[in-house]
Amino acid sequence: MNTQDRNSSTKTNLVVNEDTIKGKWKEIKGDVQKMWGKLTDDELDQAQGDLKSLSGIIQRRYGESKEAVDTKLNDYFTTTWKEVKTGIAKTAEKAKDAVAAATESSKQKM
Repeated sequence: MNTQDRNSSTKTNLVVNEDTIKGKWKEIKGDVQKMWGKLTDDELDQAQGDLKSLSGIIQRRYGESKEAVDTKLNDYFTTTWKEVKTGIAKTAEKAKDAVAAATESSKQKM
């Protein structure tokens, strides 16, 4: 994958999750602050989950390139969403098993 493809991929992946990021910003901003400890609460509040704004703030604060910051953000959010999806899938499977067990138990009582 060339640099342009990677950058397009990074931008697309970040944008896809942006509504979710904005909705869960209070939860996420602690993780972001751990990754970039120099960021102040005011700077994170200014970003409000807007990834372009957050990326710009990090670039200015750390002197990192846009590509480097976007890659780190993308890696973080990709990992986080995979963990969330895995947790949801496991919970759904447990619920499915519980319903099946309850259905079978109910049939045996009849």
